[in-house]
Amino acid sequence: MFGFYRFASVSPVLKVADTAYNTEEIIKSAKEAASNGAAFVVFPELCITGYTCSDLFHQELLLQNSFNALLKIAGAFADSDVVLAVGLPLRMFGRLYNCAAFLQHGKLIAVTPKIHLPNQREFYEKRHFSSGRDLLRGAVGGSVGAIRCYFDGVGEVPVTNYFTVKCGALGQNGSECAGSEVRVGVELCEDLWTPVPPSGELALAGANVIVNLSASDALVGKRDYRRNLVLNQSARCMAAYVYASAGVHESTTDMVFSGHLMIAENGSLIAESKPFSRETEIVYADVDVERLNMQRLSEGSFQDFDSREIVARAASFDGLRAVEKLQYRFVSPMPFVPGSLESRDQSCTEIFNIQCAGLAKRLEASRSKRAVIGLSGGLDSTLALLVVAETFKLLKRPALEILSLTMPGFGTTKRTKNNAVLLAELLGVELRTVSIKDACLQHFKDIGHDPQKLDVTYENVQARERTQILMDVANGEGGIVIGTGDLSEIALGWSTYNADHMSMYAVNCDIPKTLVRHIVHWYADNSLKFSADAKTAMELKKVLYDILDTPVSPELLPADDNGQIAQKTESILGAYEIHDFFLYHFAKYGATPQKLLFLAKYAFAGKFTDEEIEKALTVFVRRFFTQQFKRSCIPDGPKVGTISLSPRADWRMPSDASFADWLK
Repeated sequence: MFGFYRFASVSPVLKVADTAYNTEEIIKSAKEAASNGAAFVVFPELCITGYTCSDLFHQELLLQNSFNALLKIAGAFADSDVVLAVGLPLRMFGRLYNCAAFLQHGKLIAVTPKIHLPNQREFYEKRHFSSGRDLLRGAVGGSVGAIRCYFDGVGEVPVTNYFTVKCGALGQNGSECAGSEVRVGVELCEDLWTPVPPSGELALAGANVIVNLSASDALVGKRDYRRNLVLNQSARCMAAYVYASAGVHESTTDMVFSGHLMIAENGSLIAESKPFSRETEIVYADVDVERLNMQRLSEGSFQDFDSREIVARAASFDGLRAVEKLQYRFVSPMPFVPGSLESRDQSCTEIFNIQCAGLAKRLEASRSKRAVIGLSGGLDSTLALLVVAETFKLLKRPALEILSLTMPGFGTTKRTKNNAVLLAELLGVELRTVSIKDACLQHFKDIGHDPQKLDVTYENVQARERTQILMDVANGEGGIVIGTGDLSEIALGWSTYNADHMSMYAVNCDIPKTLVRHIVHWYADNSLKFSADAKTAMELKKVLYDILDTPVSPELLPADDNGQIAQKTESILGAYEIHDFFLYHFAKYGATPQKLLFLAKYAFAGKFTDEEIEKALTVFVRRFFTQQFKRSCIPDGPKVGTISLSPRADWRMPSDASFADWLK
C-alpha cells in the first residue's frame, strides 16, 4: 500500500561447512521473517556453507551439498511469494563463483556472481573464486541480455545483478509492468568497497533497492566506516540499501565477524542490528519505494544514462507483497526538525548562518544604510530580528543602524507589544512605535467600509498599512525592508497580498513554522553566546521563552474581553505541525492525498484525531493551490533546506491549476 515494502536482513547462527545445519537455520529464520510480513529476505555472503571454509571450497562434497541445500531452501517456500537472497559457491562454465542466489515460489530465479574479489591482507578470495564480471557483461558466447547457466534439476537460470518485478495477470508474457515500483540491484560485499561500486550503474538503470550479501570482518573502527559506506551509497543511488553480513559463528581462526545488519533509505539508516549477537539476528524496515521513485523524477541525474544493456539482462520476480500497515519504520511528525538535541543545535547553527550570510550579501550589494523591520512580538518577526542583529555584528556595523517598528493596531495585545519593545531594547536596535489605527479608520472611510464589519477587508487594510509604513520609512532612511514570513505561511498563502507578502529581502522564506520555533528556542538556550553580558542574556532568554509560549496570531481582529489574543491561526487553519508534515511529503516526494493521510495518521497517532488531520488536509490542498499566485511573485530570500517554494528555486506551478482531483 502506497509503495511500502518490508525488507528483512538476517544473520543466522551457522556452523562452518555444515550445510545441513545451516539450511535449517536459514529456513527457520526466513519463515520467521516472512511471518512478520517481509516480502524480501537477505542473508549473508556464502551463508549456506559459511564464508570461512577456505580450501574446503575446493571439495566436491561441499559444493554438492551446498547446491542441494539451495534446492531444499527453495522447496521450503514453494507456497510463498517471499523472495530470498542466499549466498553459496556455484560452479558455472567450468569455474567457481561466489554467488547470491534468488529464490521465489520454490524456484531458483537467478544467480549473481561477485565481481570484485578481495585478495589482500586477511582476504584471499581469488584463491577459490573467479570474478563474475564477464558473466554479467554477457561476454560468454557473445549473448545479448542475461547469460543463462544450466543447473541439474533446475534448468537454465539467468546470471544477472538486476531484477524487475512482474505485474502478474496485468503483465503480458511475464513482462514487467510499466508502473512496476520495485527494481533490485545486487552487490556482494567487496563490490561496495570499490571506487566504482556496481550499484551506481544499477541505480542509474532504475534499481531503487540494492541488496548486499556480505562477510565483512570486525576491526577497530570498521563498523562506523561500513555504516558510512552503506549510508553514502544509498544516498548517491537515491535507493534503499539492504545489507546483511556474516556473524560470530564464522571461523575465528584469523578473523571475527560481528553480524552487521543494516537497512538504509536514501542516506538515512532505518534499521541496524546490535553487534556480536550469538543468536540469529533479524532487522526489518518498511521501505518507501514510491517515495524513492518520485524523488528521482525531480532530483538526481537518472535521466542521462543509457541503461539498455543492464535492463536487457534483467531477471524478474513474480511480485512483491506490499505493506498494508507500517510497523518497521519511524515517520517523524516534524520532518523539518532534527530529532536529537545535538543535531538540532548543529542544524540551527547552520541555518542561522545561511540566513545571516544571505542578508549580509544583500545589505552590501544594495549599499543599504539601514535594515528596517516590523516587529510584532510574534515568532517570525522575532527570528528575523535576531538574524538582522547577528548580521550587523558580522558586518561590524552598529545595532542602532537597525530600525524596528512596532505598529499596534486593533488586535495588538499588551503581551506582544511589550515583548516587541523588550526584544528591541535588549538587542540594542532603534525602536519606533507607529499606531496604525487612525490611518486605517481614515482608509475605511475612504473606501466606504464599515469598521464594525470584521471581514477580510478589515484585516488586510491593517496589514497593507503596516507594509506601506515600512516601505516608506525604508525609503526615507536609505534602507531595505526585511521580510519576516515563513515557509508555512508561503505554502498556505497565509499573508496579505502586497502587504506582509512583500519585502525587499525575506530571511525566513525557506523555514517552516515548526523549525522557526526550534531556531528561536535554540537562540534562547544559547543567548550567552550572542549577548554582551550574562544579565542581558538571561533577560533575552526570558523574553524569547514568552514569545515561544504566545499563540500564533496575525492580531488583526480585536482582543477578547480579557485583553488576550482572540484570533489564533491554528484554530483557523489547523496545527502547523500537520501542515508542515503535509508540505514536506507533498512538495518533496509528490505524495498523494491518500498517502498524506496514511502517513499523518501513523505519525500523529494519539496526538491529533483523524478528523483533525482530514480537516487540515482539506485546508492544505485548497490553500496550496489557490494561493500559488502569491508565490509567483515573492521577494528574494535564501534557500536553507531541501524544500523551497520560490519560483526561482524549487517550485513552479500555474496559479490557476485545478485542485479538484486532489480533493477527491
